[in-house]
Amino acid sequence: MILGIDTGGTFTDFVLLDRGQVTIHKVLSSPAAPEQAILEGIADLQLLEHVKNGTLRVIHGTTIATNAALQGKGVKTLFITNRGFADMLSIGRQAREKLYDLQPNHQTVPVPPELCLEIDVRMDHHGKVLKDLEPKDLTALVQQVEQLNPEAVAINLLYSYRDDSHEKQIQAALPEQLFVSRSSQVLPEYKEYERGMATWLNAWLGPLVEKYLSQLKTQLSPANIAIMQSSGGTIDIDQASQRAVNLLLSGPAGGLAGAAYMGEQVSKNQLITFDMGGTSTDVALIDGQISLTTDSKIGPYPVAVPTVDMHTIGAGGGSIAYLDDGGLLQVGPQSAGAIPGPACYGKGGEKPTVTDANAVLGRLRPDAFLGGRMALDIDAAKQAISSLAQPLKFSIEETALGILQVANQHMIRALRVISVERGLDPRNFTLCCFGGAGGLHVCALAQALSIPTVLAPIHGGVLSAFGMLVAPPERQLSRTWQVLLHEADPSTIEQILLSMKTQGQQELINEGIPAEAIYASPSLDLRYAGQSYTLNMPWSDLQATQAAFHQLHQQRYGHQFELPIELVNVRLAVRAEPQSIELTNPSTQTQQQPVTPQLGLTLAGIEEPAMVIERSALNVGKRLRGPLLITEQTATTLVAPNWWVELDERGNLLLTFEG
Repeated sequence: MILGIDTGGTFTDFVLLDRGQVTIHKVLSSPAAPEQAILEGIADLQLLEHVKNGTLRVIHGTTIATNAALQGKGVKTLFITNRGFADMLSIGRQAREKLYDLQPNHQTVPVPPELCLEIDVRMDHHGKVLKDLEPKDLTALVQQVEQLNPEAVAINLLYSYRDDSHEKQIQAALPEQLFVSRSSQVLPEYKEYERGMATWLNAWLGPLVEKYLSQLKTQLSPANIAIMQSSGGTIDIDQASQRAVNLLLSGPAGGLAGAAYMGEQVSKNQLITFDMGGTSTDVALIDGQISLTTDSKIGPYPVAVPTVDMHTIGAGGGSIAYLDDGGLLQVGPQSAGAIPGPACYGKGGEKPTVTDANAVLGRLRPDAFLGGRMALDIDAAKQAISSLAQPLKFSIEETALGILQVANQHMIRALRVISVERGLDPRNFTLCCFGGAGGLHVCALAQALSIPTVLAPIHGGVLSAFGMLVAPPERQLSRTWQVLLHEADPSTIEQILLSMKTQGQQELINEGIPAEAIYASPSLDLRYAGQSYTLNMPWSDLQATQAAFHQLHQQRYGHQFELPIELVNVRLAVRAEPQSIELTNPSTQTQQQPVTPQLGLTLAGIEEPAMVIERSALNVGKRLRGPLLITEQTATTLVAPNWWVELDERGNLLLTFEG
């Protein structure tokens, strides 16, 4: 038995795979103690006995690292670097967030000066020792650390990716109770600032992640537990405890893994994914495979470790609507979260949210929310929205429509960022919606971007948790080696790849994966000589890789140069085959009896009468025309006028526009 668990800002989602059968479940999250919601869901699914006898495998997407980073609640962390570089993280790249803002807000430095320590040691860019580590300097450093009494230490020495001996000596001398991160272990790549930030984030968040995962492991012992990484692959819980920086997009990465799997099932490998949950909306692009980036950010901090290439905005079902100082209607990024939640949840929320707007407009059915397990308080939703309707001098329904329109514009802008602004035509892709709120907005977004086809996958309301089940065990490894590509010795590249493969393969073998089930995918970070940024290219041979780089540069930026190409980083993804799941029609798995469709329903903002039907009551292959509300246990899909919907044999909804 395998259980995927995704902890979100509003709900914690569960997908159980038991002998080929899939069971789904949702409970409200418990932000102060996420493990409480996990234990509640496991109890609801009657899995406690399987936890105790060790017959349950758990794959978990956690938000512990993300929430701590966004809220600035890491532990007291020292930053150790070379003499003269203590302010490395404070100076950063001196890049303005807003280029033309002459009075930018003051940014708090990540590490206070008193927590930045220096040691007199130095290597050059070839790894040659210029100033060796003296015992007296090391002793003095350890005394400083003991006086400051931190919980964690980040060590980031110049060119440690060439030779990590000095970082290892420092780590060995530090007190054993400290959580220590070495840059040569976290991110053995060039760019001392980005490497330093990744190392500091790992140390700053590490003890929190380690504590949470330790508690979870104790409570679920002896169940086998893996954690979802930001790169879209899983890692054993014991190793995850030391890699907090690799978990910053843990949950959203599960959604992409699930979307990629669903796309393969219906032969749609070009997807724009749209994941709208309770707190935020994540959009990404899958062009044959999940794209990774090393240029992501969490709050104000750069995260240079490989993560899924995703754009996130603060627009979810729980996003709060309000009037700004000029009297204009705004939505988000503040969210009502799980506590108190939207007003219609009846948990004490009083501020109007996107979910309240959908409820007031009849797009969320009070008798069908969470399969009827959670009643919606429509009167409370109306009361919340009336606080905006009165000063706007609109009706409650008109104000609710305005809230949805503003939220939709935020999401349309996000979809353009990952498609149009990268030189890609969204009309060539299928828009794949998931998350509890995604189906209510997908037709409006697709129509705005002229996307003719929408995929609403089976179990879309819990697709991030489903993605945990189909994500491969994986390690993303990298090493800097700077050389002009035409001067690079292919045998040296292969030696570097072999070294990384040995490391990654051993880590997966330690998780119980047989060596013959492990495979590797090599790639290179390349750029034209003189450029600062790179493109990642699959590695085959020098000539083919060079030609592919020119072609991708032309596609991405509209031009290419007659300049030598420079190799910067060698990368290797080491994976095992993911779990294979045979999907079936949801009517065979539904936990409730289908009911007769409701006809002639009036939905505010839609002129034609609509029909309400349960997803489990749809017939495979039969096309229905909107307006139509399709309800299910974890989500609702609004099929707008001029859109047609068809259920395939696997239970996915395929929507097409024929306006």
